[in-house]
Amino acid sequence: MKQLARCAAGLVFGLMSLAAQAEVTLSAGYLKQGIEAPAVLSNLDPVPETQGVDGAQLGLADNQSSGRFLGHTYALEVAEIAPGGDLLAAARGLLTASPFLLLDAPAEDLLRVIDLPEAAGAMIFNVSAPDTRLRDADCRANLFHTLPSDAMRADALMQVLLRKRFARLALVAGEHAVDRAFADALRRSAQKFGLKLVGEREWRFDADMRRNASQEVPLFTQDLPEHDVLLVADETGDFGRYIAYNTWLPRPVAGSEGLVPVAWSRVVEQWGAAQLQSRFQKLTRRDMRDRDYAAWAAMRVLGEAVTRTNSADPATLRAYILSDAFELAGFKGRPMSFRTWNGQLRQPIPLVTDRAVVMQAPVEGFLHQRNELDTLGLDAPESRCTAFQE
Repeated sequence: MKQLARCAAGLVFGLMSLAAQAEVTLSAGYLKQGIEAPAVLSNLDPVPETQGVDGAQLGLADNQSSGRFLGHTYALEVAEIAPGGDLLAAARGLLTASPFLLLDAPAEDLLRVIDLPEAAGAMIFNVSAPDTRLRDADCRANLFHTLPSDAMRADALMQVLLRKRFARLALVAGEHAVDRAFADALRRSAQKFGLKLVGEREWRFDADMRRNASQEVPLFTQDLPEHDVLLVADETGDFGRYIAYNTWLPRPVAGSEGLVPVAWSRVVEQWGAAQLQSRFQKLTRRDMRDRDYAAWAAMRVLGEAVTRTNSADPATLRAYILSDAFELAGFKGRPMSFRTWNGQLRQPIPLVTDRAVVMQAPVEGFLHQRNELDTLGLDAPESRCTAFQE
């Protein structure tokens, strides 16, 4: 009889807990700033218009799936702003409705949004801007990054090149701002890991490389000193495709082309990644890209935090995701967590070609006193971010 009473009491307690959980509702916004894409030499690889948004929608579906059993409710409101549109007005509207915002915008626009009075106390996730400065001097206490920084990607590449004993590097960089930012990250990382950058060239061609690559590229690279690998910084996807197999010296290509450090790729298959790929393809009829993965991760961070805290209070969720208790299973073989000094999501970086994963960083043997993932990007002593210390 006592056992029956205890079971009844447990059932009542469980129902009461479920009722309490059912009151937890989290609605997030996704704000996407349209940009005028620069003209490139080839349009063979069009950028999906729904890139990023699709990843957030998959993250929403995953949250709803787990939330169904816990009584948690999730929603996502998407706002896309045309180039030149009123980004700040849209941001104010979304932040008035919810303190949780996924922001898909260039760094300067992102900072304009994060500094709005309406953003105070909000949790904003950067899902598209790789700029290292956003994790450094331009960081903000309520800004979290689920996309790897340029520094993280560059460090991942240098670890692999060092492991393979490619010590002498040459660099070809485009003239767009994103190309120069990635080139800067490659230079800093090469110095950090003791690799030698022996020569550089800036790409300034506007000719039709579909016809002229085999003549122009050898001449363009002829004067570069002897090197083991040619680094390419072409983040706009303009000229890099024409570099491989056309260089004066027969050398492997890495960076934006060839061996590429990424947040995500269709060729990642281990650690349950194939299952994530399959669900994304079923939802979108295309492969998941870096920005999709970052947006998916941001939604899953919120879902995981709500699940563990049974709260939708931004201060409570922020404290939890910055604690040692938080972990996100990101289908990359290691639990992912946030750096408490700049809000960057720690994560492994796959190094891929079009058809396979070559290696994943951090590479075995690169050790760290706290977390080996902190060998990628700005470690605490390197970061000038002070916002998270206030």
